[in-house]
Amino acid sequence: MKRTLGRILVAIVLALPATYLGDWLVWRVRLALGGGMSTAHVGQLIITPLKGNKEEYDWGGTVDVDCSRSLFPHAGEGACWWLNHKKVIYER
Repeated sequence: MKRTLGRILVAIVLALPATYLGDWLVWRVRLALGGGMSTAHVGQLIITPLKGNKEEYDWGGTVDVDCSRSLFPHAGEGACWWLNHKKVIYER
């Protein structure tokens, strides 16, 4: 039983970096062909700190944000599928 769990753990540890590397390579090819980046239309909540460790939430409207067309975030931008699913981002 321990041997099987050890093998599963090793497989997961090796699969995660391989998946990220494969995703990055596909994203770089898409970027070279002009389709690696896109925009997502999301709502924006602005969080303003107040006295006494309180926060005020203000609706900032809807904005278009840059995103990468990949599984994982690349180039400092979130993944488009995640932003389209989340639909609201928080700005401090």
